[in-house]
Amino acid sequence: MKLLRTIRLDPSDAYVFGRAAEPGEWAVPGAFAFAHTDVAALEGKARAEFRSGFLGIDSLGWSTLVQVVEATEEDRQAAVQLLAQRLVERFGAPNIATARPAAEEEIAFAASLSDHPKGMLVALSRKYADGEIREVFRTLVPGVGAKPARAYAFLEVVGEDEPSEETIDLTSIAKRERT
Repeated sequence: MKLLRTIRLDPSDAYVFGRAAEPGEWAVPGAFAFAHTDVAALEGKARAEFRSGFLGIDSLGWSTLVQVVEATEEDRQAAVQLLAQRLVERFGAPNIATARPAAEEEIAFAASLSDHPKGMLVALSRKYADGEIREVFRTLVPGVGAKPARAYAFLEVVGEDEPSEETIDLTSIAKRERT
């Protein structure tokens, strides 16, 4: 079984969102968090959360990206239980018995988004159109393909004790490596 975990590739989530999820939290898309919100009136960080955030269920913080990871049935059950508790504590569900089916559904949806190889990154784009919240999910493969060429690099040459008398035009090297 696979589920989604929050991941932070850089510190930007801490600046973009009002509350950033901690790396490694179980995550769900979390559109339900906006169910009773006037989405058209959202501004700033709240708008960013709506437009591109996955909900980390432990902190109820937001993450731009999530990663597909292996999970056990115990992990899934723990995620369902925690989400059900959060639905009661923060989203107005009357009790755990009522919240549990909604949590099961949200975790099942997150699992359906995890039908990719382990390590795959998932991003989302959310918008409000025609009276509905619509979500589009993209997958991103980490570390695949050639890395961009650097303008210049420093290399250590083993066994060369004295500097060479050869003159190197760094401008022409930079130009060659960029093309």
